Amino acid sequence: MGDRAAALKDRPLLKIKLDGEGVRDRIAAVRRAAPAARLIVDPNEGWDMPRLRDLAPFLADNGVEMIEQPLPAAADGELRDFTSPVPLCADEACHTVEDLDRLAGLYDMVNVKLDKAGGLSAALQLADAARTRGFGLMIGCMVGTSLAMAPMMVLTPGADVIDLDGPLLLKEDRPDGLIYDGGQVHPPAPALWG
Repeated sequence: MGDRAAALKDRPLLKIKLDGEGVRDRIAAVRRAAPAARLIVDPNEGWDMPRLRDLAPFLADNGVEMIEQPLPAAADGELRDFTSPVPLCADEACHTVEDLDRLAGLYDMVNVKLDKAGGLSAALQLADAARTRGFGLMIGCMVGTSLAMAPMMVLTPGADVIDLDGPLLLKEDRPDGLIYDGGQVHPPAPALWG
């Protein structure tokens, strides 16, 4: 992970997927290799509450800015009495506006994804309602082409974290897709829309 982070050290933000093994060593290696990069971590529902309590102070000390969905969504209630030194972001636990009341007091941020929200109109409603309730915003995605990501560009102004890398995970994207440059994503050419 340190070698990969060194290759990406000039990127403004690195998202680190973590299981529960060797977290301290991995984060320390990434931080050494990319000292100026913003760091967020995503255990992807893979931690339990004791692990989160143990690791959160270490992550804060190493400049991690956000922990995305540390616990399984079904275990979110365990966050009720936990004050995290690093903001927590709901991902699998947040799909639509109806989830926000349940997530209040558990998470600091929500990850808005077009696929989970039910389309662009629903994603816009979710983002607006989340901001109104005081949640920070992450704009995320599933794996897909630029045609699936481009609508989410309208939600990026004011977002705390933008993670629209789905096309980069494909062997081939659509022609005239989103433009990725140095860790930044830019709107596509009009030709993407056909």
